[in-house]
Amino acid sequence: MNTLFDKIWDAHAVAVVEDGPTQLYIDRLYCHEVTSPQAFAGLRERGLRPLRPERIFCMPDHNTPTHDQNKPIDDPVSKAQVDTLTKNAADFGLTCFGMMHPKNGIIHVVGPERALTLPGMTVVCGDSHTSTHGALGAVAFGIGTSEVEMALASQCILQQRPKTMRIRIEGVPGKGVTAKDMALYVTSGMTTGGATGYFVEYAGQAVRSLSMEGRLTLCNLSIEMGARGGMVAPDGTTFAYLKDREYAPRGDAWDKAVAYWKTLRSAGDAVFDREVVFRAEDIEPMITYGTNPGMGMGITQSVPLAETAPEAGRASYRKSLEYMGFSEGESLIGKPVDYVFLGSCTNGRIEDFRMFASIVRGRGKAPGVTAWLVPGSWLVDAQIRREGLDRIFEDAGFELRQPGCSACLAMNDDKIPAGKYAVSTSNRNFEGRQGPGSRTLLASPLVAAAAAITGKITDPRTMIND
Repeated sequence: MNTLFDKIWDAHAVAVVEDGPTQLYIDRLYCHEVTSPQAFAGLRERGLRPLRPERIFCMPDHNTPTHDQNKPIDDPVSKAQVDTLTKNAADFGLTCFGMMHPKNGIIHVVGPERALTLPGMTVVCGDSHTSTHGALGAVAFGIGTSEVEMALASQCILQQRPKTMRIRIEGVPGKGVTAKDMALYVTSGMTTGGATGYFVEYAGQAVRSLSMEGRLTLCNLSIEMGARGGMVAPDGTTFAYLKDREYAPRGDAWDKAVAYWKTLRSAGDAVFDREVVFRAEDIEPMITYGTNPGMGMGITQSVPLAETAPEAGRASYRKSLEYMGFSEGESLIGKPVDYVFLGSCTNGRIEDFRMFASIVRGRGKAPGVTAWLVPGSWLVDAQIRREGLDRIFEDAGFELRQPGCSACLAMNDDKIPAGKYAVSTSNRNFEGRQGPGSRTLLASPLVAAAAAITGKITDPRTMIND
């Protein structure tokens, strides 16, 4: 019987080339400023226009500054990319949520929160973390610029059908364990290539118990273990999250949509190409110690010895630790921290700011720490202010910045200086990812908040009031 992935993929298959790719119909194409310019240039060269412009939404996010967005962008490259997206959207009649637009934000935050992404859809964007949208029960994945052009012109792409994998996280998570910790734990177990060639469905008691924000975080990080994408079957949590959001169906259309969405689940006897099971009770708050997201450990554990790594990879393992300034077998608890970043398409939603606030409420930011708190969208910013979280942050010595990708990949002014340590809620800790020479430790909003208050790596469970 079919898996959830099979059901959606097969419903969107226009044609299948024998021993080749599928021509896949795309319900939603998202375009940001970094990967789309050449695609639009290709349309112009061929004299083409988007086939279904109403299914395409554009917004800048990678290059947008997180302060003074009402002023011209200083960096000429960033300004050129943002301005080019605005012009391309206007020239081709596409909806664009530009800077300072109330619907602007990180594209993978705005899509779900506006219900532009819905269960059963196929969703693509020229960005690897498009996998985020799979949390709503969609087949969502990143594509290259040539495929962006293909989707613009035909509303279809040619795509090899991936294999299927189900990852079940069973049991009940412990104190201080978030969706980010689950994702980092799974990635450390699977390694960064363990899901290569697969589309992952997350299931199990711990996954079902997650909020929609948590599921979005979990699916966001699927790409970090090599997966083509990740997804969660839609259920009551999904429907409650989507109801009455701007682009969600309404009235009778809503009832019909929910009736269809309820069919979007893997059959009881569905066969996956691979199944993996993890126990939530084995997970504690996580932190990375190396230079890829698979190099993660429980915060009370010690950096693994090189001899535990495959022999062929031990030299690169030691090089990674050398870059980070860590030693085999040492604990990271108590290590000084220079920067803390809360935000990104991984942890830039309202629930993430609530978690951060739960730790910093009534406390003060460590004087040696620079903290960047960056909402994932203007809607998240409005929620933060409506709930009074901004006052909690201000009282604790934090400043709320304007929406954007920010320090996740340092394509704007938010760069971590060389040699400095950043506890970051983003998704990648590659060498120089957050700035040349920067050292990134990936963690949850709770771990980030604890570090911001103490000025060092701290187990957040010691700061959680039961």
